[in-house]
Amino acid sequence: MVPAKARLANCSICAIFLSVELYGAEMIRVLIVGGYGNFGSFIAKSLAQDEEIELVIAGRSIKKARQMADSLAARHIVHAVQVDIHHNFQETLRTIKPNIVIHTSGPFQGQGYDVALACIAQGCHYIDLADGRDFVTGISALDSAAKAKNLVIVSGASSVPCLTAAIVDHFRPQFQKLESLDYGIATAQKTNRGLATTAAILGYVGRSFLSLRDGRFVKIYGWQGLHGRKYGGLGRRLLSYCDIPDLSLFPLRYPELKTIRFYAGIEVPFIHAGLWALSWLVRWGMIKDLAKFAPALLRLSRLFDRFGTDQSGFHMVLSGVGQGGDRKIIRFELVARAGDGPNIPCVPSILLAKKLARGQVNQAGAFPCVDLINLDEYLAALRPLQIEWSED
Repeated sequence: MVPAKARLANCSICAIFLSVELYGAEMIRVLIVGGYGNFGSFIAKSLAQDEEIELVIAGRSIKKARQMADSLAARHIVHAVQVDIHHNFQETLRTIKPNIVIHTSGPFQGQGYDVALACIAQGCHYIDLADGRDFVTGISALDSAAKAKNLVIVSGASSVPCLTAAIVDHFRPQFQKLESLDYGIATAQKTNRGLATTAAILGYVGRSFLSLRDGRFVKIYGWQGLHGRKYGGLGRRLLSYCDIPDLSLFPLRYPELKTIRFYAGIEVPFIHAGLWALSWLVRWGMIKDLAKFAPALLRLSRLFDRFGTDQSGFHMVLSGVGQGGDRKIIRFELVARAGDGPNIPCVPSILLAKKLARGQVNQAGAFPCVDLINLDEYLAALRPLQIEWSED
């Protein structure tokens, strides 16, 4: 472990260069953009324990970056730098010279690919935690540029589409024909909800998007389709339509599918129902941009923490024709306790960074985060957390 005093100088970019002399040129340097945020901090804590990796915690607040760096029980010196992805980011990469960049600073809806393009120009791998449908599916536009430099540029290293695709791939061999996916995420009220995540959700509430139903794409609206579902150990939760990359990726990936339904839910019924009501105002054109109210709505939602818990859930129901020609249904459910639910989306970037550090990713290009992590790997990474899962 590195003593706290030895990490006091880690705010300096000069210290990053010095570390190359101390540890040798073969150390893999990972820059985490937003490394002190909700997702970035969990990723940093995990990667700090990897002997192959040297971390750089980055964000717009150098104070928060230093605090995060100093708090880590790390194998090597952890550096902290001030970074603004919208201002001289390419120059920053040239100075820091990372091998891998993990981009956690959302919301990704509305962002361009400037960070990924800067990584390609610098010659470093790129991973993001985006769950924006257009953003994740559009990353393939950078495929040729990434291949030309033998780089891995991955978008959507998150619960969707990484975990969801891994679940489908795991159970698909049990089907002669997989026809329907019905799945969703029920969040916990008592979690450290970020402004970026809140803005991302509000960005599609009441807005139309396409989803596969009975073999054809139909228009549905964000946060409508209101219904309830009972989770084992959690009780009944309200769920509504949510827009995710899977709705575009899975019909191509699993062409036999006829129907895909994805939902998300907020634990406290009053908040969920209130957002459902607002979705109608957006749909009717009475509110143009709900995302601009994200700060106020986030503050309001925190007033209801006393009525919620720190427990969240995920479910997926796969149905179709079994290998014996009979009707087959598989139910997979995951329950997270002690506020560990938000750590689930962080797993893909952690596993990918470790694989890249060891040269275990044998493909180059720009693509969504599927086919890179299987379900067994994903679940093994969740075992240290208070998370349990079941299937039937």
